[in-house]
Amino acid sequence: MTDTTHTTAEGGHGTAETIHYTADVAAVLPDGRVLLIERGHAPYAGLLALPGGHVDSGERALAAAVRELHEETGVLVDPDSLVLIGVYDEPGRDPRGRYVGAAYLARVPAGTEARAGDDAASVHWVDLDNLPEQLAFDHHLVLADARRILSGH
Repeated sequence: MTDTTHTTAEGGHGTAETIHYTADVAAVLPDGRVLLIERGHAPYAGLLALPGGHVDSGERALAAAVRELHEETGVLVDPDSLVLIGVYDEPGRDPRGRYVGAAYLARVPAGTEARAGDDAASVHWVDLDNLPEQLAFDHHLVLADARRILSGH
């Protein structure tokens, strides 16, 4: 793939980069536990992460979030119930290149069962107030923002 030059809004020139679009879901039980997957593949194989993945061509991020949550954990949610947590676009947030991710909050009912599928080696319900020190990507930031939404701030 060849980078191209483009003109910026300020009139300068820059190098265009390929940007990958992803969607992640923080599925949270009423007791405050969040569903995390153990990544089965690089990058971050073995670390816990939010369920999520690439937005497919012609797909909206919201639909990708619902699809990825279901593929990786077996949990199915109504797209209308998801709340946008935020858009995460810090350069370097993914070692594979430039990734921009939309993250969503899903409040799921008590007793929701999850099973590992697709890219997930295993699934875990983890207390939002007692997360592991290291999570994959920038998911600690996403979960901090999710906690703020859940607490009403």
